[in-house]
Amino acid sequence: MSQSDSAVQQPKHAALGLTDAQALEMYKLMVTARRYDERCLLLQRAGKIKFHVSGIGQEAAQVGSAFAMDREQDYYCPYYRDYAFVLSVGMTLRELMLSLFSKADDPNSGGRQMPGHFGSKRLRIVTGSSPVTTQVPHAAGIALAAKMKKKDFVTYVSFGDGSSNQGDFHEGANMAGVHKLPVIFVCENNQYAISVPLHKQVGGRIADRAIGYGFPGVAVDGNDVLEVYRVMKEARARAARGDGPTLVETVMYRLSPHSTSDEDLAYRTKEEVEANRGKDGIPKFKQYLIDCGIWDEEREAAMMKDIKAELDDATSFGEKASFPEPEDILYHVYAGDDEGRGGR
Repeated sequence: MSQSDSAVQQPKHAALGLTDAQALEMYKLMVTARRYDERCLLLQRAGKIKFHVSGIGQEAAQVGSAFAMDREQDYYCPYYRDYAFVLSVGMTLRELMLSLFSKADDPNSGGRQMPGHFGSKRLRIVTGSSPVTTQVPHAAGIALAAKMKKKDFVTYVSFGDGSSNQGDFHEGANMAGVHKLPVIFVCENNQYAISVPLHKQVGGRIADRAIGYGFPGVAVDGNDVLEVYRVMKEARARAARGDGPTLVETVMYRLSPHSTSDEDLAYRTKEEVEANRGKDGIPKFKQYLIDCGIWDEEREAAMMKDIKAELDDATSFGEKASFPEPEDILYHVYAGDDEGRGGR
């Protein structure tokens, strides 16, 4: 076989520099995030938690993005659906469950924020807040600090298609473009800003908005974890060598309602949802791994058993953990007040 024939037959993940083990890890993280999400929905319906915002249908884009980052030094400003992303950069199911149950040892906020409001000093995940898109100018500011201090890290920030219409996005993008900052803007375009479909909120392509701020914009199939990884890897390399930001629009579909408080069939049809379910990135990647000869149904069953055990452990751990004390509300208010039980 010639060298060119061998290159043609090389699996895509290998051509992108990923080992078989890394490809399998990506798949496990995608499935783990999906199972976590489904568990959250069950817990909410059972009355054990109050609220959940789902990321079902967006796992491939999040895992592909995370694997393209330097998980030892980069900074992250994720948005509230990024469960697969935060799991991929090192957050644990136990930590997510502590947040879900609003417990005192929740590393995100000490039980003070709603689920999906991520924050971890250990993992360089910058605390987010409920007003959407506020994380975008924060990310630009962190990237400016990296440039001013001549640090090597790159900043990742994600947001939904609805957020791309907010002033915060445009201010952050303009600042990043002017100063050529090492930041990657990732729009997880899931086709809906709560109940408003994309065609009623955006006149053109979200990726093309980058042109007005002087840097590239790329639209990519958000259901293809390897293609997202490829695009994000290029964007990170561009930022790291000082060429400035990139806007990456990962196009997918939100398979679940906006949140557990949402009745999504009031603004879209069941047929539309089912049609998009066939584009789901998880079964597509599973089939790819099987076709590569590195996965099979026996290993799938074993993985599912392991994930269930991990989820059961995390759920029990989160449910049994202690709630914050009333005085814990005084922590995280002023600098230097983090020595108590609420400190992180």
